[in-house]
Amino acid sequence: MKTLLFFSVPFLFSSLVWSGYLEYDQDVLIPEGWTHAGRVDPSEELELTFALKQQNVHLLEETLRLVSDPDSAQYGKYLSLEEVASLVRPSEVTQKVVRRWLQSHGISNCLTVHTQDFMQCTMTAEVAEKLLQGSRFHHYVRDGQSLTRSSAPYSVHDDVHPHLDFVGGLHRFPPKSQEPREKRQHFKAGLHLGVTPAILRARYNLTAADVGSAQNNSQAVAQFLEQYFHPADLAEFMNLFGRTFPHMSQVDRVVGTQGGGKAGLEASLDVEYIMSTGANISTWVFTNPGRHESQEPFLQWMVLLSNMSDLPWVHTISYGDDEDSLSTAYMTRINTEFMKAGVRGISLLFASGDSGAGCRHLGKEKNSFRPSFPASSPYVTTVGGTSFKNPYKVTYEVTDYISGGGFSNVFKMPDYQVTAVQGYLKSVTATLPPQSYFNTSGRAYPDMAALSDNYWVVSNRVPIPWVSGTSASTPVVGGMLSLINGQRLLKGLPVLGFLNPRLYKLKGQALFDVTEGCHLSCLDEQVQGKGFCAAPSWDPVTGWGTPNYPELLAALLTK
Repeated sequence: MKTLLFFSVPFLFSSLVWSGYLEYDQDVLIPEGWTHAGRVDPSEELELTFALKQQNVHLLEETLRLVSDPDSAQYGKYLSLEEVASLVRPSEVTQKVVRRWLQSHGISNCLTVHTQDFMQCTMTAEVAEKLLQGSRFHHYVRDGQSLTRSSAPYSVHDDVHPHLDFVGGLHRFPPKSQEPREKRQHFKAGLHLGVTPAILRARYNLTAADVGSAQNNSQAVAQFLEQYFHPADLAEFMNLFGRTFPHMSQVDRVVGTQGGGKAGLEASLDVEYIMSTGANISTWVFTNPGRHESQEPFLQWMVLLSNMSDLPWVHTISYGDDEDSLSTAYMTRINTEFMKAGVRGISLLFASGDSGAGCRHLGKEKNSFRPSFPASSPYVTTVGGTSFKNPYKVTYEVTDYISGGGFSNVFKMPDYQVTAVQGYLKSVTATLPPQSYFNTSGRAYPDMAALSDNYWVVSNRVPIPWVSGTSASTPVVGGMLSLINGQRLLKGLPVLGFLNPRLYKLKGQALFDVTEGCHLSCLDEQVQGKGFCAAPSWDPVTGWGTPNYPELLAALLTK
């Protein structure tokens, strides 16, 4: 298996005269929970990521539309990493300007990626503060985690500004880990005691024969925020819960460095359940503890995707942040990275979050819903959550009240979902929250859902019941899409790639429609804690519903 490594950047030496400055990220807010731990020593090394302006982004988006639309002659004709690099690689001018700017400050320790649109450079804090005018680096700590970030906005020379999207490692604080929730319930004798692989396979109609067999198929989960899995936990989980279907009990590849200490509940959940629905399929784990306190783990993962020629076809990620906490420039560039993955045939699935519609306090008793990113990206498949109607039986599903969903305040509604979303808005007009709470023209999510309530997980060799969150439903869906990819590959068909255009053309076919329940939102007089509600067909709580595997397989094997 071939993997492209980072390579060093040759610098062109030149004397430069710089003029004015343009500022990035006007408002820098230190999130709650982080404590200031002092100024960074001027000699301390930082690692910053420079996102260079790419070429042909509109052409990239059009290519993604064509290769993802089953009615297009280009459907499934994915690009190689080299072809993606040729399409989006920054211009020679952009590369020279940025390199010369860095070299003029004595910065030469840089690595780049195959697509040449990211550079990662090491420098002292003193040099970084001169390079990025206005920045002031400090140490911050929370729950034993230490980060280096700038407390002030930064600016770059106006000659450089047109050639950069952003500089990573300055301002973004990782969101507080949304560990899956643990509940305490009293179960009745003779009824199931929580969600296990057997329960999922029964509900979604997977038989013991529905396991992977294609040799060239693989899937992955990505872990951030100091989350690690233990191989012994996975082996114990499969010993307890995997006896009714062929499966693997080991991860095939770990990309990155597994940290020591206790296993994380999130990491254990992701690995155990993608390998339960996506049984017998080669599984990778991307893990990024961060080599430098100035690194951003999520951004590091995105850079890796731009640098590896062979990747699993399905990636599930249980990670998100409030849209309003991120700069539009940052999110727009991350969307381009998602498009780069999609045109290569990679399916990216993100959890919709565990805060329902969310709530943002705008002051003076005024609130609005609070969408999450990357869940709100138009270029990923977002997975919401459900519960059994009867929590003790394998019954039909209703909304899990925590299931994240809503409408982006930044990204417009993509064409593939306009008909479905407008249909929802028209059908439930009388019961919608006030329109001041959400953006009716924004990208609406989630796209689909699965059970997210009362899971069993093995973590640190202990079976733990009653674990809940969309971080459970996302790998469950991812595993089923991996099974479908395997069947497509056996038939000589391309993998599914970016699923949404095809998913919305199914119009709910092959999915269990979820029509009961609402999710949570702002606790105020107007909405009183209620966000959106499930409805027939698509809705912003459970999307199109949950997978009926044999029917979904049949629907997605036709072309």
